This record gives sequence, C-alpha cells and structure tokens, in this order.
Amino acid sequence: MITSVLVANRGEIACRVFRTCRELGIRTVAVHSDADANALHARVADASVRLPGEAPADTYLRGDLIVKAAVAAGADAVHPGYGFLSENADCARAVLDAGLTWIGPPPEAIEAMASKTRAKQLLGIEPLTEVTEADLPVLVKAAAGGGGRGMRVVRRLADLDAELAAARAEAVSAFGDGEVFVEPYVERGRHVEVQILADTHGTVWALGTRDCSLQRRHQKVIEEAPAPGLPAELDAQVRALAVRAARAVDYVGAGTVEFLVADGTAHFLEMNTRLQVEHPVTEAVFGIDLVAEQIRVAEGHRLDPEPPRARGHAVEARLYAEDPARDWSPQTGTLHRLAVPDSVRLDTGYTDGDTIGVHYDPMLAKAVAHAPTRAEAVRKLASALERAAIHGPVTNRDLLVRSLRHPEFTAARMDTGFYDRHLAALTEPAPDPHAPLAAALADAGARSRPGFGGWRNVPSQPQTKRYLMAGEEHEVRYRHTRHGLEADGVRVVHADARLVILEVDGVRRRFEVSRHGDRVYVGTTALTALPRFPDPTTRHAPGSLLAPMPGTVVRVADGLTAGAQVKAGEPLLWLEAMKMQHKITAPVTGTLTGLCVAPGQQVEPGALLAVVKEAC
Repeated sequence: MITSVLVANRGEIACRVFRTCRELGIRTVAVHSDADANALHARVADASVRLPGEAPADTYLRGDLIVKAAVAAGADAVHPGYGFLSENADCARAVLDAGLTWIGPPPEAIEAMASKTRAKQLLGIEPLTEVTEADLPVLVKAAAGGGGRGMRVVRRLADLDAELAAARAEAVSAFGDGEVFVEPYVERGRHVEVQILADTHGTVWALGTRDCSLQRRHQKVIEEAPAPGLPAELDAQVRALAVRAARAVDYVGAGTVEFLVADGTAHFLEMNTRLQVEHPVTEAVFGIDLVAEQIRVAEGHRLDPEPPRARGHAVEARLYAEDPARDWSPQTGTLHRLAVPDSVRLDTGYTDGDTIGVHYDPMLAKAVAHAPTRAEAVRKLASALERAAIHGPVTNRDLLVRSLRHPEFTAARMDTGFYDRHLAALTEPAPDPHAPLAAALADAGARSRPGFGGWRNVPSQPQTKRYLMAGEEHEVRYRHTRHGLEADGVRVVHADARLVILEVDGVRRRFEVSRHGDRVYVGTTALTALPRFPDPTTRHAPGSLLAPMPGTVVRVADGLTAGAQVKAGEPLLWLEAMKMQHKITAPVTGTLTGLCVAPGQQVEPGALLAVVKEAC
C-alpha cells in the first residue's frame, strides 16, 4: 500500500492530486522552486522540498532532484501530475530504480507514445519530411509534451525555417526536448479525445469521449464530455482505436488518445501518456476519481471488467490570467480574490492574496459543471463564471462566458477555428454603464461615516470622480444632500463602502464593491480610479514598442541593429513569459531608430523595447 506520495509538479495540478491523497489517507509531499516558495501547493502539502532556482529547466524538469526530494521526504511513490516530467521515461525509470512506486505508465510505454513522431509511426503514420507549397498550411509541433507549446501554423513556405526554430526553442524551455516535426494542418476540424485507464492485469477502459475544440494558440480553453453530436459509428471507432493504441504498448494507468475529426473522418494526433488537465469532465460523467484509480492501479488492484456507466454531461472552462483582446498576453500581479459559486467544481492552485508570477503557465483555475443535459451544464457553468468574484490581473472570464453562450457553441457546431473567427466580437468591451457611479458612491459612502463628514446645509457643487473602464475615461457626478447621496437620473437607495443599491427606471440593482489600491471592482466590472489632478506622464516617441507583459527577451532578429530598415509585421524580437514565446513585430514600415533591449534581459510591462520611425 502507498503511504506517502510526492507530486512532481506544481500549482493546480499538485493541489488536485493532494486532494485525492488526503481522502485516501495518504501523506503528501510537494516540491517547489524558489518562485513557488509560498505557492498554495507548497502550503497545503504535509511536507515540501525546495528545488533551488526558478526556471523549469533548473527545477521541475530535473528528474534527479525529484527523486532526491522523494527519498529525503520519505515518500514511497511519485505522481508526475500532468506536464513537466509526466511523459519522461528517464524520470519514470529513475523513480523505479530508487525503489519507489511510479504512479504512471511503464517507461517503455512512455517512450513508445510520449514522442508524437514515434506514436504516429507505431500506428503507421509518417510525418512530413519535405514541405512544398502544395502541403501548406502545415503545423509544426513539438514531439514531446503538450499544452500547445512548441506548436506553430505555417501558411507561407518562407516562414517555415523561422517557425521551426521558434518551436524548438519553446519546446526546450517547456519540456527539455527540442525535437519537432511537421504534419498537415486540418482547418476547421474538431478536437476529440478518448480517456483510457488500464491496469496491470490486461483490462483497458475507454471512458467515453471529450470535445476540446475551443482552443487558443493550440491550448484548450473549454472542454466537455461526451463529445456532442458525434455519430455513433465514429464514436465507436475512436474508442476502439484508443484501446488498440493502449494495448499496442502494454499501457498501464491513465492516458488520453487524441484525434482531429473532419469530414466524418478521425485523424490520429497523439497519445498523451498522462492524466489531462480536462480529466474532471470525465470524472463527473462517470462518477469516478481518476487520480484515485491511478493510485489503485499503481498498487496492483484490478479494474472491473467494464467501466461505470456514463451519466449526464459535463463542461469545463479554463480560467487564465491573460488578456484575450491583446493577443492573449499573460498577466501578472496579486490575485486579491477568487470566489466561484459552489454550484460548480473549482480546481485551482491559487487562493486570495497569492501572486501570479511570470515563470509558469497563466492558468488560475478550472471550473466544471455537470448536469443531466448539455444545455443545462453549459447554462450552469456560464452563470457561475458570470457571478464569480475575480479581483486582480485581467482574466479571460468574460470571454469564457460569451463563448459558452455563443450560438455556434450552444448548437455544438464549434471547431478549432472558433476563436479565429469570433475573437473580435467575443472581446468587444461591454462594461456596466452604472459601474463608475456605483464606485464613486461607494467611495463617498465610506467617507461619509461618522467623523468623515457628510452633507452640509449649504448649496455646493457636485462631487466628481474619474475612472478608467474598458480603456475609456468616465467622469461621474453626485451630490451630498440632507436626504443622502443623489445622482442625476438615478435614485440612490443605499451606499456604503461595500454595497450600493441604485434604482434606475423603477428597477433596483445591487452592486457589490471592492477596492484594492486604485483598482475598484463593481460586480464583475473592473475600474481604475484616476487622480483628481493627474501627474504629467512620460510620452514615448511615435513607433515605440512597449513590453505588453513582464518577461525575458530570449531572442533578437538576426543582424537587427539601430538604423536597419524594417517592414510592418516583421518580427523584431521575442519575449518569453509563462512558458510561452511572444513575437514583437514592427508596427510600421520604416527605420529602426532604437533597440533598447538585449537577449537575456528581464523587462516589465510598459518597458521600451524598440522604436521604429515610419517611412515618409
């Protein structure tokens, strides 16, 4: 019997595995980098071990350090989580050689399937070796890992070499393996996958299908089970192929076989030899705990001959600290509050007051809804996200709500090009027009407590407050009277520091207000309080390129120096933040008059990177 488990991962992943371990009475051990010293997963574990450094390559990707940590903490088993070393055969062998239990597939199965190129060859599928114009568009993919890292769509042959280099660099950073390959890119396909679970006695379960078609940058955003609208014959085909793939490598444990479905045909993509981020939707539909099953399989238990029966429908949305309207740029800072209605399941690696840093993936949490029907599950999840209190960096919450309510999604007609078609409409600002007034009245209500002043029996000018909301400045006016606070056109029913009730056209509306520094949250609307007399700000020259996020300059275009002629859209440099590389391009055609950074340099949001003077 396993008595103590070290999770070789971080954040939400580790916290989720720890939860099951606690329910099974198993002691938990965390590992953490220096950047994660105060992270939630390190705080909730029974014990934690430091991995010196911050970069993944120096910490979470060091299998030797993971084994030493497990031995030092007295763990008798290692769970790899998902990501990092979860598909690393050498790490699995090192764990087993140390006399510990590996809660995952055998190293030989990982080697056979963890590399996408070898997995395809095992099933008789060869990657493209020489790409021609006739093959375009193509997809460059990292052979190891997942999560969309090391993936690039190439539509012009001239871009292929550069995208191969970028994919290799990103794959090395994320997985420690720079192998990449090229395959045809299927436009407007559906991403469908099958959850498998296998024991050491020859039983393999195919736990239904999942649809993961809503993706950004080849990373899944919304997932559901079962895959809606899949013809019965195709459903049976993908499940049978998943079982065949598992049996081909004597698979043990949890894994996922992924397909791209287009024109009634399922194209094999890869087999992930690990648990997936989206596994909770399968758990909800089948009423099982996949982590508990992983542990039981590792202990040698038999699975039942047949899996449990599926019930209902489940939908999961990934909440990211990112700005979809700004090329999905990751966001950092303090997460002041994260509260989601308990009608849905929330898996997270953060709690109120935690800091979202630059070193790792920007996912904050996963919200999962289960209901008897798909329509009910979608409605439940959209409502819960809409009501959630998320105070801190910008997130994709509004995008998630709108996506779940989009007619293409509700009708189950989505595909992997969903955000390519609809992103602009889904990110169109739609702030609450009464939010600035509610914020101002809450501030006034707080200052009108005893000892803070109040109305005066003297006519006075209205009070004014200015806020920045959805990129636009708003000025509101209100007045203190003997009857309380008044605002033109709106009846103020109640106003204190936390709650404002307004009556508009005979309808009363409640606004919960929270403030953190100059940021004010009115319901789900975020505002920035502007000073009454703003300080002069530094103005940048036209054509200035500012860092859209905190990160590290990992590369500057070959031969790029001040005075060079550049074209609009031409890549100038690359920033790495949260394990992804972000391309910074020339805003106009002209002359590079300033290059202000160098490879290896850390930059903060708004830092000046370069200046391009537009050609006359």
